[in-house]
Amino acid sequence: MGGMDWLIWLGAGALLVVAELFSLDLILLMLACGAFAGAITGVFVDSVVLEAIVALVVAIGMLGVVRPSLVARLHHGPELILGTRKLLGCRAIAPGTISAHQPCQLKIDGELWTAQPYDEHLVIEPGTTVEVLEIRGATAYVHPVPELEL
Repeated sequence: MGGMDWLIWLGAGALLVVAELFSLDLILLMLACGAFAGAITGVFVDSVVLEAIVALVVAIGMLGVVRPSLVARLHHGPELILGTRKLLGCRAIAPGTISAHQPCQLKIDGELWTAQPYDEHLVIEPGTTVEVLEIRGATAYVHPVPELEL
């Protein structure tokens, strides 16, 4: 190719980067890294075979080593909690007495819920801060939060 073959590798790498913008798989980006490695090799060496070997080794290395960790990092995020599970651990203040025989309406996360004590023998006094431990149907089972002593 007469010493200018690095330009072909550079062009191939640029096209792969542009194509990656449409696929978002990170596969074409890893192949682009191999092409760029071939371009860098082409600047210093006048052997197309050596350039292709370097490009292939770098691309395979990127696909096998770098891509899995990048994909794991990109796909790992906060867990989305939906439904009643999102209410577990929420706290509210009891507006009235809560007992197994006397449920109370409690505002949890902006919604009204029927609340009963998680321990059926417990009586929760008005003004007590409670925490949701379980949701069964439309009933929130709560337990008082211990006051911190300073």
